[in-house]
Order: sequence, then structure tokens, then C-alpha cells
Amino acid sequence: METMQTAAQEAPQTAKKRFALRRPRLPRKRWARFALLAAALLAVYLLFLRPSGDPGAGAVGPYTADTVQRRDLTVAVSGTGTVTPIDSYQLRALAAGEVLEAPFEVGDRVEKGQLLYRLDAKNAEMSIAQAELSLRQAQKNYDDLAANLTVSASAPGVVQQVLVQKGDLVGPGTPVAEVADTSTLTVTLPFHTADARGIRPGQSAEVTIAGTLETLPGTVESVSSAELVGAGGALVRQVKIRVENPGALTSANAATAQVGDIACAGGANFEENLRQTVTAQASGEVTDIPVTAGSQVYAGSALAILGGPSAQSSLEDAAISLENARLTLQQAQDVLENYTITAPIDGTVIEKNVKAGDKVDGIDSGALAVIYDLSYLKLEMNISELDLSKLREGQEVDITADAIPGEVFTGTVDRISINGTTTNGFTTYPATILLEEYGGLNPGMNVSADIIVERTEGALSVPAAAVQRGDTVLVPLEGCLAPDGTVADPSRSEERTVTLGGSDGTYVEITSGLEEGETVLVPALADAAMGGAVS
Repeated sequence: METMQTAAQEAPQTAKKRFALRRPRLPRKRWARFALLAAALLAVYLLFLRPSGDPGAGAVGPYTADTVQRRDLTVAVSGTGTVTPIDSYQLRALAAGEVLEAPFEVGDRVEKGQLLYRLDAKNAEMSIAQAELSLRQAQKNYDDLAANLTVSASAPGVVQQVLVQKGDLVGPGTPVAEVADTSTLTVTLPFHTADARGIRPGQSAEVTIAGTLETLPGTVESVSSAELVGAGGALVRQVKIRVENPGALTSANAATAQVGDIACAGGANFEENLRQTVTAQASGEVTDIPVTAGSQVYAGSALAILGGPSAQSSLEDAAISLENARLTLQQAQDVLENYTITAPIDGTVIEKNVKAGDKVDGIDSGALAVIYDLSYLKLEMNISELDLSKLREGQEVDITADAIPGEVFTGTVDRISINGTTTNGFTTYPATILLEEYGGLNPGMNVSADIIVERTEGALSVPAAAVQRGDTVLVPLEGCLAPDGTVADPSRSEERTVTLGGSDGTYVEITSGLEEGETVLVPALADAAMGGAVS
């Protein structure tokens, strides 16, 4: 019976123990959430629900006392990101071929324009040579056609006859005009063979014009070596004598001559120095004839101008062919440039994937090498639209990295973009931060950044949790604090309105309303919750 009573007495205790063992324990994260929830409820009560007016009205709940003192406050906008080089470039081939040169190694410092790769360019060079020949041919065709639309004299002379009229349609080979050079005349006279043997080219001669018997000085131009049968059966040789035309002689005039004491054996008519029939070399309509019969012309003088739709169409076709040849050559030259690959930026080689002797297949070969410009590192950080107005270019930035604990790097805000990104109704803007002195930081490291908006040294401040709705604080009155400084009766306090300055999130600057050394009340639960949340 005694045993049964003992068991009955122990049964409830055992049940309690078993219940305690079965009761689940809340995870630490849930305790933290409860702490934050309690702090939020307390803040709502203090800011919106607690009555105000009388000194200490509604000052309930646990408080701690804090002294108004001077502190160094730093207002910052914080964020995270990954540091990258100020510039980077992946070299890629735009041509295919064997790598002949690759005079660099990983770690080398290279300058913009420095040769990094040279590929075998035989095929490209041959294409350029062919393109140059095609261009020369197209240029010649155009120049010839353009020149042939002007029918020109090939030598100086006098226009004897114009053979076309304006509006005539002509083609290659159509006679346009006859031109003769009568400034110099020649006469070919027979001399007895025995006499001709004593005559030499260059000798002076005296030429007598038939009918007028006027004499002109002349010069022996040539003596024929062939013998002919002259008048009366005598053997003669032909002697050609040149005279300057005084202006009136034509091929209708005849003459005799005497060389020294030797007289010719017969007379002959003058011959013009040059007579030509100028023909058209292109098709077209005669649009202008700038000469008439008797006009003095020189080599290159225009005799007729060709034009009309047919000629213009041919000229335009030739111009198109010429321009196409130029573009083909330019394209071939541009392709040749792809066989020489140079550094696009100043920087350091961090990868070399292709060496001399390897073959590349254009863009499909991937990155031949990678270059980083490490003169600066940069950080792209997203800024909340609420903080955007606080930022300016040139602001100082404190940067830390978990990979390098205990070290703070200094950067500068370089640029703030206004090209924002909106997600779920919230907009952020990218800010670029530059680091010139970055020590052991390497590209790709994750960092935290604090953009310093304002630094205030020796600012009169209180804990941010001490400030209540309406920018008021609770100042203890007599009997509020116990001798040991703890808060004994928070209701014995008064509300005091203060003017706030900047805040670093933990403390807030007081610009008026409190004096250094005064005491304020800080809600203990809010303070503890904030401490727990931070930890």
C-alpha cells in the first residue's frame, strides 16, 4: 500500500517530466523574431499609443538611463558588391590561320597598340594584290571612257575639214575631222645617182617654188639608197628636203631644189608633215564642235564633245565599276588587318590561351588572351532611391572585405547613373566606386562599402532609441533614478522637445533641447531588441 502511494505521488512528477521532454524548443531564429516583434510593438506603443502632455505621463515599462554626451558620428549609405578591373578585354581572332608570333607571356605589362599575335596572311595578301589589279583596270576603263567623250587632236596642225554636225550619233571609228600639220613641209626630189652620193642628211638646201620662183632655205632630211630610173632613162635617187612653211604653201605647190652646187633632176609637190583623220573612240551624241575648218589646233585640243543618254549611262556604269573595285580593295585591306592582333588597352596579361604555332579558326577559337587594366579597381553598387539625393561624385567610401579582415580600403564615388532599375515597385540606381590603392584586393572579391555622406566630430548625441514621436525625449525628474543610477520610477520624467541632426543609425545628433551631461531615458526592451537584432 505504501508502495502504491509512493507510485501515485511520483506519477504526476513523472508526467510533468515527460511533458517537459516532449515540449519542442523554439529555434534561436524564432527567439530573435519574437524579440524584434516585441521591439516593434513597443515602438508602436511609444510613438503612437502612449499618451502625452503631463510630465511623465504614460512612462511605463523598463527603461535604462543614458547620458547626453559628445560622439563622432558618421552618416553613410551602405551596400555590397564585387570589385572588378577598371577595364578588361578578351582578345579574339577575326581571321583563321597559323599563329606566327605571340611575343608576350602571362603577367606581362602591355601597352595599347602593342603586337600580341601575328597570323599567317598569305591568302589575304594575295586577295589584296588581285583587288589592286582590278582597281587599276576599272580606273583605266573609266579614264579612257571619260577621255574618249572628248574627241581630241593627237598632234598640232590645222583643221582641214569637220566631218560631223551637232546632234549626230557616232560610234567608235566614226571620222570626226581631218587635221594636217602644214607648219613644216617636205619635198622629195630626184637627184642623179652620181650626184646623190655626195649629199648627206643635214646639209643645207635651197628650194625654189614653182611658178613664183621664190626660194626658201631647206635642210636635207634623208637620202634614199635605192636607185630609180628617171626621165630619159637616167638613174636617180630620192632626196627628202624639209622647209619651214612661211604660211601660204600647201600640198598643191611644187618646187625644185639645189644642194650646194648640185641641182635636182626634176620637180615635185610639197607634202604636209602630218595629215590625219581623227575618229571617235566612244559612242554618243555630238553635243559640241568647238573648231571649224582652218582652226589651228594643238595636241589634245578638243575637236568634238560627245554626250547624250547613251554616253552618260556608259560613264555611270564605269564609275560604279570603279567604286566597286575600290570597296573590294578596302575590304581586302581591312581583312589583312585582322591577321595582326594588338593590345586594345594598357594593362596586364592574366591569361594566354594560344601560342606561336597554334592554329586559330576566327571567332570560334574563343579568347586568345585576357587583359586587365589594374590601374584601378571599381565597384558597382546599387543605391536605393531613398538615398540617392545624399550622394555626390567624389565622396569618400570605406570598403572592407571578409577575405581581408581588419583592413579598410578607401575609394571614391566616380559616377552615379540615373538609369534606375525598378523591382517590385522599388527603384535602385547604380553607383560606380573607384579604388586606386587596393592593396591585397583582387578582382572578383566580394566587399562591403560605406559611402560617407557626413562625418561629425564631437556631436552632442543620444541613443536613437531615446527619441520618441514628435522628436521628444524623456528626461528624468527627482525620484526617477535610484542611487545606483538605475531607473526606479519612469513615470517621474518629463517630455522635452529636441532638434535633431544627423544619425548613424545607433546615435542621433541633438542640436538643441539638451545639454551635455544631462540624462535621458531609453526604452530597455527596444534597446535590448536592437542589440539582439544586430548581434
